[in-house]
Amino acid sequence: MPEGDTLARIAVALRPHLRGRVVTAARARLPGPRVSQIIGQPVTEVEAAGKNLLIRFGNGLELRTHLGLHGSWHRYRPGEPWRRAASRAALVLEVPGAVAVCFDAPVVELFETRAEVVHPTLSSMGPDLAAPDFDAAEAVRRIADPAGAARDIAEALLDQRSVAGIGNVFKSEILFIERVDPFATVSSLDTATIERLVDTARALLVSNTRSGAPAGRMTTLDPRSGARLAPTRLWVYDRAGRPCHRCGTAIRAIAQGTDLPRTTYWCPSCQAPVGAAVTSAAS
Repeated sequence: MPEGDTLARIAVALRPHLRGRVVTAARARLPGPRVSQIIGQPVTEVEAAGKNLLIRFGNGLELRTHLGLHGSWHRYRPGEPWRRAASRAALVLEVPGAVAVCFDAPVVELFETRAEVVHPTLSSMGPDLAAPDFDAAEAVRRIADPAGAARDIAEALLDQRSVAGIGNVFKSEILFIERVDPFATVSSLDTATIERLVDTARALLVSNTRSGAPAGRMTTLDPRSGARLAPTRLWVYDRAGRPCHRCGTAIRAIAQGTDLPRTTYWCPSCQAPVGAAVTSAAS
């Protein structure tokens, strides 16, 4: 699933081609929003909000797309062949000089911008890690909320109501970098540990949204030292059974979570539960 850094890059890529231009044609997969209401309207803003892309228009309407597991945004020149089948297009926006197509997105909705404050997803979203005004203290407060104290920390990091932008890849990477057991309950972690997790999450997402960042996630960059591990891009994600880059222990993977189980990758030595005996395959 695309994470906050991916959506921020999409917004940066689409913004110069959409903002300030008038929509000449628009269509959405049926059943869907009545996007004919934005034809003839200028695009006033294109921005990311966590894992959502928001496109606002001059008449006070706003489009929200969420890419889910398989969605993506493409930009084409008028008349240029699409790289995916037209039947997969969930939303198409045409402006002078550009065609923006959102493929395979499970969520495409149109609403009034003023309704953001009561929108069931946007209004409850936690601080956006990629936002310039990111509020780290508020993110820590939401993660550590006593109402969710019994949650595993891996599940808490994925909760967009606590902090927006972390997906399954960054979840596993952040916990590994900070040597935190993904199955530790929130209540078992002190404030300093949660602050470290939030700081590392922020550093990774910002690093991946910087100008010139490659399309692939460069999450093997240590946010403190800047050291990169070759040849892999990632510390633990999608590396089950392979040796840990730190200690050589085989990386493990298991489905974690109740509402929507997601695969967690971790090193059982580097991220051993507090108080557990630690062994490794390398000295």
